[in-house]
Amino acid sequence: MKRLLVTTAVLEAVTGLGLLAFPAVVVTLILGSPLDTGVAVVMARVAGVAILALATACWLARQDEQFRATRGLVSAMVLYNAGIIATLVYGVLYLGVSSIVLWSIILVHAAMGAWCVVCLLGKRA
Repeated sequence: MKRLLVTTAVLEAVTGLGLLAFPAVVVTLILGSPLDTGVAVVMARVAGVAILALATACWLARQDEQFRATRGLVSAMVLYNAGIIATLVYGVLYLGVSSIVLWSIILVHAAMGAWCVVCLLGKRA
């Protein structure tokens, strides 16, 4: 579980910091569409803070595999990854969202979500 938490912390920290510092660039890379309003930029930065908080929690929990709180965090990450996948696939299918990296991001979240499930199931056995 430690590798999962470290990997998640690094990937999400990069994304969160990117959204905070360069929200228009990151959103355009992910969704293939620019941010149109100042409100959208603010919301992208809010998302960046939330993602950075997830990264921080994963980083701090990396040494505490045996604690229930860590299992709770990994369980929440299953929901997070599933939600990201569902939201981005919805954007593709119903809103026409498209970019060069979009499907890569969907696949990475699918892999990370599966890894979370494997870690949770492995600790129960």
